[in-house]
Amino acid sequence: MIYFDNAATSFPKPEGVAGAIVRCMKEYCGNPGRSGHIMSVRAAEAVYDARCEAAGLIALEKPENIIFTQNATHARNLAVGGYVRGLGSRGERQHILISDLEHNSVLRLVERLKRECGLSYDVFGALGDEKKVIAGIRAKLRPYTRAVVCTGASNVAPAVLPFKRIGALCREQGVAFFLDAAQIIGLYDINMARDGITALCAPGHKALYGPQGSGFAAFCEEFDFSLLSPLMFGGNGVDSLDREMGYRQPESFEAGTVAVPSIVGLREGIRFVRGLGTDYLREKEERVCRYLQSEFGNMRGVKLVLPEAEEGCLVTLTCGVKPPTRLAEELASRGYCMRAGLHCAPLAHETLKTGGDALRISPGAFSNVYEAEKLVDDTARLLKMP
Repeated sequence: MIYFDNAATSFPKPEGVAGAIVRCMKEYCGNPGRSGHIMSVRAAEAVYDARCEAAGLIALEKPENIIFTQNATHARNLAVGGYVRGLGSRGERQHILISDLEHNSVLRLVERLKRECGLSYDVFGALGDEKKVIAGIRAKLRPYTRAVVCTGASNVAPAVLPFKRIGALCREQGVAFFLDAAQIIGLYDINMARDGITALCAPGHKALYGPQGSGFAAFCEEFDFSLLSPLMFGGNGVDSLDREMGYRQPESFEAGTVAVPSIVGLREGIRFVRGLGTDYLREKEERVCRYLQSEFGNMRGVKLVLPEAEEGCLVTLTCGVKPPTRLAEELASRGYCMRAGLHCAPLAHETLKTGGDALRISPGAFSNVYEAEKLVDDTARLLKMP
């Protein structure tokens, strides 16, 4: 098997991830914050260690501002949805901006908030150089714009947004900046304060090499949690006599028992990333991508989806000989793992003019050029077959 679907979820995982999960399940899988016995205390310590690792990765000084979630979609609903509902409860008029490369986890969320809370939103163009993107955002800001919500990089094609410059613009304008880091965390240097990020939403199972069912929302040092409406309600081990969840981070936003084994696995995945460094990991993936782009760019019947100011660790293509979904199925029968279709991002496909179907090749930390060479050869053979 050759795995090139790391933009969906990374595989394989570092050996330390599975080992840490098994040790947790066998040795200290108590309920953190609920009891004073050794199993509960060890579990709580492991969860806190994971908060510290996540905070360290993004230069956040307050580990308590890391809220663990089951994935990045959960984190976006918590951060963006909670913020909009919190401001809405105060009767504030709200407008936000999103990019034209957004995943459905942003697009569907803002559509729901539009119906529920009267939120209005506009879409800015994310293709082009930094100057063009920033000018597009600036042109759509309104006096009551409360936030910019956007991805750091497209999950469909190699397009990385100038998220650091967007954060600077938001800081300048007094607007919150919610960054969907699903495709950049673990590959790009991120510093919450330096980059002007109000809240960052991250999955654990992609380039952080943690297990599925893990992720987090990270909030800046000065974030006012009284503005954040909790997404879920229930027990959290503190203030049990209070009938309200409160606004104490992280407990008020982690109702119920947290997924200790998944969080422990995420901790080890982050340690793996921090040990090697984001620059090393990104450059390793980029080498594979450069080879694939060079080879597919010269292959008859193949068209690369290459946005202006192309950058990123994806190779995306369409082909006139057969639909990408069919090509992906034929490659899957030969042991390749990739994703074709809409990638849960129809807005991005519309922007990129793919025709609604494209084959995405996304290498990871354990991919190599030999695997890429084999993929090129097998693809060329399949495109010659009816």
